[in-house]
Amino acid sequence: MNESTVTEHKPAPEYSPDSPEGKIKQALRAVKDPELGLDVIQLGLIREINLNQDEPEIKMMLTTPFCPYAGWLIQQVKDLAKDTAGREIKITILPDLWDPNYMEDPELLLGW
Repeated sequence: MNESTVTEHKPAPEYSPDSPEGKIKQALRAVKDPELGLDVIQLGLIREINLNQDEPEIKMMLTTPFCPYAGWLIQQVKDLAKDTAGREIKITILPDLWDPNYMEDPELLLGW
């Protein structure tokens, strides 16, 4: 494998539990992937929560580009984030390909 094809899996940023970002991250644990039964935080789908800009934004990825639940997951993230933050938050879907190394604990998928 040549070096240009190796993808670095950067961990999602950590947020203080008391910060607005941390509260959103905790709330998003309620959004579960219906096929895997794991939440979007466990799966590492939420890559960034940025409230310190003109247009607050959550950057997320999907487990597969053709995820049949994509629209539902995105709407759940958007609604929960808005309810928690008290304002609209833009959801940006990243083009990155997901793999289990993005997960909080990749061993959760053992046996799948």
